[in-house]
Amino acid sequence: MRPLSSLIIASTAMLFIGSALSRPAVPDPRRIGAIVDTTTPASQDPQFVALEQRIQQDLRQSLQGDAATLARPQLEKARQTSTQADTKWLAASGYNFAVKQNQQAGIALLEDFTRLSPAVQAISLATVTGINRDATQGQRRQALVDAEGQNYLFFLADALGPRLGNAFLDAYEKGEINKAAALIKTSEISTSAAKDHFNYDRPFLRPGNQIHLVPDDSVVKDGHPYTATAGAFPSGHTNTGYTDALLLAEMLPERFTPLVDRGARYGYSRIVLGVHYPLDIIGSRIVAERNVAHFLNDAQYRALFEQAKSQLRGALEKECGATLADCAQSDAGTDPYRNRALTAFYRYTMSYGLPAEKTAARPVSVPAGAEVLLEAPLPGLSAAQRRALMAKTALGDGYPLSGGNGEQNFWQRLNLHDAVVSASLGR
Repeated sequence: MRPLSSLIIASTAMLFIGSALSRPAVPDPRRIGAIVDTTTPASQDPQFVALEQRIQQDLRQSLQGDAATLARPQLEKARQTSTQADTKWLAASGYNFAVKQNQQAGIALLEDFTRLSPAVQAISLATVTGINRDATQGQRRQALVDAEGQNYLFFLADALGPRLGNAFLDAYEKGEINKAAALIKTSEISTSAAKDHFNYDRPFLRPGNQIHLVPDDSVVKDGHPYTATAGAFPSGHTNTGYTDALLLAEMLPERFTPLVDRGARYGYSRIVLGVHYPLDIIGSRIVAERNVAHFLNDAQYRALFEQAKSQLRGALEKECGATLADCAQSDAGTDPYRNRALTAFYRYTMSYGLPAEKTAARPVSVPAGAEVLLEAPLPGLSAAQRRALMAKTALGDGYPLSGGNGEQNFWQRLNLHDAVVSASLGR
């Protein structure tokens, strides 16, 4: 018998055959699930599993703090310590993150959400139902750790490989990268205004939904089903995960693609838990990419970024006892984020198999300054070449949230993974 979730996906898709929508060639969900499993504690590699166990242990200790045990109420107030993040240094800079203005810019980028057809929304619900119901135990445990670690940087370590990942955790706990930790977390522009604006119910709140709420057996370990509050669109956790991963990737271009993939993987965790739709994840990727580019093009922010980057790289080399080029090296056998299979996963997360409208394809219009995102991983290319590469490797036109022109169309289509891989292969 086919899983119920598979039947839901199939029947929903059949409802819209013959409509003005076309579905992309989507990999077998079992293949995507197998790729995702390699990035969880279900991995077959002992070194990666040991790193995942350390991440979970370090997170639980930070959440617990000085308390005798870890209890659920502690999750809400847990934040990076003054050792982990030098917030005084950042405050002394006087930098204005212009939160409200950037929130409004994000809302403007996402306005195509209000024009989505019932067909696309139904397929989005069917997709989250399928991923959530068919998720493995390893995926669920990883998703719980990702969720409860939102206010920390622990989750980024597994995208750095076993050697550099452990060095990162050592440096983080000792406060040796406290400028980077403060800047990265403060650069997350809250999605609360957008959630209020779009006011979209989460999938587990839909009447008649078949979402499986995942009991916590990994963080607090009290069996409490994981849920979430406020609106679904866009995803706040994914905004956090993608912003953090992309900023660290800009500081550590030796691991640029693995870290970008980790941002996408963090978003996938939200679907595993059944608290977000694919549309929420895509929306947050769009906003996070735009925000990081915006900040990196600001001279005052860039000065802070360079200070944090210098501290980070020096600390990691100290903890590794080797150059970053050497410490960042790994192979696909011990590091799933070096496996070429992640390319298929990242491409899947660009659209999650949602259908595109059958419209005349528009050329990619790269907004001024967007090319800054490829400056660190591709220093040998000119700004014009980086812009051309972004256009060349972009997702096809017409997929959900790409409506409109200019930036609204561009950020949804930007594929940073393929841009960097394509350049490295000389394509």
